[in-house]
Amino acid sequence: MRIVLADDDPVYLLGLAAILEDEGHEVTARASEARGLRAAVAGTRPDLAVVDIRMPPTHTLEGLRAAVDIRRAHPEVGILLLSKDVELTHLRQLLEAGQGADTGGVGYQLKWRVTGPDFVTGVVQQVGAGRYAIDGEIQRALYRTPRRRERLADLTAQQLRVLELMARGLSNSAVAAELSISKRTVEDHVNVVFDRLELGPEARGMYDRRVRAVLTYLASDD
Repeated sequence: MRIVLADDDPVYLLGLAAILEDEGHEVTARASEARGLRAAVAGTRPDLAVVDIRMPPTHTLEGLRAAVDIRRAHPEVGILLLSKDVELTHLRQLLEAGQGADTGGVGYQLKWRVTGPDFVTGVVQQVGAGRYAIDGEIQRALYRTPRRRERLADLTAQQLRVLELMARGLSNSAVAAELSISKRTVEDHVNVVFDRLELGPEARGMYDRRVRAVLTYLASDD
């Protein structure tokens, strides 16, 4: 996998690059500030960008803002946020930006919970495969809807399986192939999921509702 790394801590950046390269990934560029991150992604077109939220010049949310910009300009690039902080500002924009069948995955992990090389490489593989890898604490803070999570109990086993495959990043066509059912049947299941979770058309389109449904499913595991 081709990966761009962005962090203003040179020691952390070096260690992360070493872990990924040992696993056979190619680090195409390293950036220490947000402008360099944007340029690196535009110039090398990686499969994944691993981004620290707080970066120069302001050390506020420069990295997260850059990630949103990258998501909109290059939706096929997966975004993995690694940060010391739980920061929800702009995160919903990142989750909702550049949605479509071929968009990359999104991850957000807290640095102090990263337990070692196996954890890093596992999360990288997950996001690189187009899936979500969001820390449970962040999921709960982002999407505090107990009632909606309770409504998962109203779904049939088949509908839950469809939702599980959506959370793995599969398109409707891919879900149909996985379950050996028609795409139309998958679409019917997806619409039932939206209805059960009270995700109406006002949620700004199919892919916004898809993101919200997946986040509800992921949060239910905690």
